[in-house]
Amino acid sequence: MANNTGISATELVGSVGLILAVLVEVGAVLGNGTLLVVVLRTPGLQDAFYLAHLCVVDLLAAASIMPLGLLAGPPGLGSVPLDPSSCRAARFLSAALLPACTLGVAALGLARYRLIVHPLRPGARPAPALVLTAVWAAAALLGALSLLGPPPAPPPAPARCSVLAGGLGPFRPLWALLAFALPALLLLAAYGSIFLVARRAALQPPRGTRLRSDSLDSRLSFLPSLRPRLPGGKAALAPALALGQFAACWLPYGCACLAPAARAAAAEATVTWVAYSAFAAHPFLYGLLQRPVRLALGRLTRRALPRPPKVRMPQAWHPRTLLQRLQGLRKDPALGPSEAPGQTPELAGQNSSVEAT
Repeated sequence: MANNTGISATELVGSVGLILAVLVEVGAVLGNGTLLVVVLRTPGLQDAFYLAHLCVVDLLAAASIMPLGLLAGPPGLGSVPLDPSSCRAARFLSAALLPACTLGVAALGLARYRLIVHPLRPGARPAPALVLTAVWAAAALLGALSLLGPPPAPPPAPARCSVLAGGLGPFRPLWALLAFALPALLLLAAYGSIFLVARRAALQPPRGTRLRSDSLDSRLSFLPSLRPRLPGGKAALAPALALGQFAACWLPYGCACLAPAARAAAAEATVTWVAYSAFAAHPFLYGLLQRPVRLALGRLTRRALPRPPKVRMPQAWHPRTLLQRLQGLRKDPALGPSEAPGQTPELAGQNSSVEAT
C-alpha cells in the first residue's frame, strides 16, 4: 500500500513538473516573439540592439534545448533516450546557449548603465556589434569545452548529455565562473551604480523652488511625514528585480556545477528548469517594465485589432445639441400667470375689455 502511494505521489510530482515546464516553454516562445516584433517595429529604443539579441537567444533556447528537456531522458523530464551524437549536440547547445543568455543579460545591464549614468558621452560606449561578438565568442568557447568532456555512454547506460552530469568534466568550475559568476558581478556593478545615481538625484532638492512664507500652512508642510520612505526607493525596484531574477534562476544551476557529479545529476531536472524559467521571465522584466516598450506594444496592438464600427447617435441626442437647448431655455424669460399656454383668444379679449373699463 505504501509502495503504491509512493508511486502515485512520484507520478503526480512528475505530471505537475511537466505541466509547469510546458507553461515555461509557451511563455518563452510567446513572450520573446512578441517583444522581438515590438523592438523591430519601434525605432528609437535606446537599447534595442541588446534587447533584440536577448530575445533571439531566448528563442533559440526555446527552440532547441527546452524541447530536448521535455522529451529526452536524463537531461530533462521525458523518457526518450538519445543516441551519442544527439547527446553530444544537446550538451554543446546547453553549454553554449546558457552563457550566451547570461552574458547577453550582463551586456544589456551595462548598456543601460551607460545610457543612465553617462548619457552625454556617446563616444565612451563600445559598439554593440563588438560587444555581442565577444559574447558569442565566449559562448562558443564554453560550448567547445563540453566536447572535451567524457564521451556519452551507449544506449543501455544513461547518457551524460548535460553539463551537470559530467558533461564538462574538469572544466565545470571554469564554465560556472565565466557563465554565472562573471555576469553576476557585472550586473551587480551596473545596477548598483544606477541605484546610487538615482538615489543621489532623489536626495537633491528640485531646482527653481521658491522660499515658503512663514505661515501656519508652511510650518505644517515642514513636518515629517508619518511614513518616511527611502530616497530612491522607486528607482531601486528595477535593479532589485533584475538582480533577484538572475540570482533566483541561475544561482542554483551555478552551484550545481560546482557540486559533485552524482549530486548534481540527482537535482538536474529541477535546477535545469529553474534556469530555463529565465527565458520566459526576460520579456516581462526587460520589456513590459519599460515604459517605451509598453507604449509601443499598445500602439501596435491597436493597429492590429479590428476597429469597431462607429455608432452614430441621433442628432437630437448629440451632446452639443442638448447643450444648446439647455442654454436656450436658460435665456428665455419665465412665464407669468397671465401668460398661461392654455388661454383662449375669447378670454383674452374679455380680459382686455375689463381692464379698459
